[in-house]
Amino acid sequence: MLRKQLKNLCAGLALMALITALTLSAVVQGRPAYAASSVTINGGTTYQTIDGFGVSEAFGQAQAMINAGSTLERQMLDLLFSPTTGAGLTILRNLIPSDSSHTIEPNSPGSPTATPQYVPIGTDWGQLPLTQQVIQNYGVTRIYADAWSAPGFMKTNGSESNGGTLCGAPGATCSSGDWRQAYANYLVQYIKDYQAAGVTITDVGFVNEPNLTTSYSSMVMNPTQTADFAKILGPTLANAGLSTRIVCCDAEGWDLAPSYTSAIVNDATANSYVKIISSHGYTAAPTSPLNSNGKPVWETEWSTFDSFDAAWDDGSDASGLTWAQHIHVGLTSANLSAFFYWWGVASTSVSTDNQGLIQLNGSTITPSKRLWAFANYSRFIRPGAVRIGASSSDSNLLVSAYRNTNGTLAIVVINLSSSSTAATFSLQNTNVANGATVTPYLTNNNNNTAAQATLTVSSGSFSATVPARSLVTYVIPAGTGGGTPAPTPTPSPTPAPSPSPTATPSPTPAPTSTPSPTPTPTPGAACQVHYSIVSQWPGGFQGSITITNTGSSPINGWTLRFSFTAGQQITQLWNGSYTQQGAQVTITNASYNAQIPAGATLGASPGFLATWNGSNPAPTSFTLNGATCSVV
Repeated sequence: MLRKQLKNLCAGLALMALITALTLSAVVQGRPAYAASSVTINGGTTYQTIDGFGVSEAFGQAQAMINAGSTLERQMLDLLFSPTTGAGLTILRNLIPSDSSHTIEPNSPGSPTATPQYVPIGTDWGQLPLTQQVIQNYGVTRIYADAWSAPGFMKTNGSESNGGTLCGAPGATCSSGDWRQAYANYLVQYIKDYQAAGVTITDVGFVNEPNLTTSYSSMVMNPTQTADFAKILGPTLANAGLSTRIVCCDAEGWDLAPSYTSAIVNDATANSYVKIISSHGYTAAPTSPLNSNGKPVWETEWSTFDSFDAAWDDGSDASGLTWAQHIHVGLTSANLSAFFYWWGVASTSVSTDNQGLIQLNGSTITPSKRLWAFANYSRFIRPGAVRIGASSSDSNLLVSAYRNTNGTLAIVVINLSSSSTAATFSLQNTNVANGATVTPYLTNNNNNTAAQATLTVSSGSFSATVPARSLVTYVIPAGTGGGTPAPTPTPSPTPAPSPSPTATPSPTPAPTSTPSPTPTPTPGAACQVHYSIVSQWPGGFQGSITITNTGSSPINGWTLRFSFTAGQQITQLWNGSYTQQGAQVTITNASYNAQIPAGATLGASPGFLATWNGSNPAPTSFTLNGATCSVV
């Protein structure tokens, strides 16, 4: 999406001003670390809950990904959504198209009260099949659908582009009548079309950058008009039986967001319907909290517009280190619950600048270091995590910390110094056991969220050396006293090269939603199992199990059992829960992958990390719900 030169200039100035503010303390170059810096993590101090991290593939980028072919598409999706080899993003933002080629209502029915002339949604510009894949293969369940504009015939200018206001909004009258309810009905129909395709749209926005008139899809609404429409859309969603949350108002920047936020929270009815406050980061960065009346605040779009730059630390507004700082400031100073980039993948047929985390040029995929800046946050800070207290004695170390719902701690550190920095991390009120293992994941010029040698918690703290000009996430499993730490979905415990465009697709990640009660397993099953070793290193390996229902009836809830034959021990498992007693392993489904249709293969297959010693043969027999499976 092309933006005006003025907007590009404002964005660049805002970005560089923030970088300058963050790095003033780092002007002393090359200083040795004479004494260890101290970092304090305090689990007794809590802040916002994290909803996730996301991107969009709007305006045809989803279609470009699909057109690249299934192999390249899977590689790109792995890079964006896999929590084991990619960024582990957990929210997908879709465009609700308003142009005549893609909208579900291209023609006016004649009046606001006439029967709408909806057309089939089709692939929704490639977004529907892409959304189905991120749900099925990566467990993503947060889908945010956002409209840039109402269809043109509903607006004062008669066009879906070049601004114009929704007819019937306060101060916006049209000879054709009041189209506010018709627009609300249109948004509900879009949500229902996705619902019919098996996709739940969890969040919906009815306007995007409402202050801005552009040559592409755009609709101008002032703060009063947004609050007014929220009071129409809210009841319309409820009457349709939809629990979709309203997000408002995706202002162009943090300097414009307060007026829209105030209009919502100061109107009791609008405030009751709008569940999330949102803004972009273009005209001003998210550096301070919005007065959201306790609602989660999302930064829902931000990027840069220079020629494509994949560097980690070149001093530009597009570098990975710059974006690591933006995420840090957004989470710690603006108390964001979600942080989005603009496009995840940007095809050069649409854009050749930095609007994407990944560039697709023909059959060549180029991940930028911005992607790995996101990965150090989004892969380890999962939905539902709570930000906890974190402070540093060293102004060059930007530190934040998060406690996940399974008790895992993620401590994220940015070192702005040109020298490595020794630091002691004191863990207070964190419920971390002495002896717990700390795994650092490093991103810098030479590493892409790569696992490093593990550390050990002793006397309530651990020591580490943070490499110069780097981003490191320290992951600590949950545990108390002498208890056993809880697993967390992280990659292999040994350093691994970063994914390349030709990398083997990663194992299906764990989902981000709160599990619902597991269905009652179907007794007996006709089944087929494929057991594979994805990768292996001295003392450890990563395995995958594919389950196929070869019977004529669907399986609703499953339990898989098998035995290792050489003393292997599972240490971590995703897409299910497990117990191991001696050699025998029992895996049960998660809430989201309980069903296996007749003749189908389970999409979210179990994957695991395990130890081995001497030899590592595959199990020879498997049972599913008590029935013996064939092994392939």
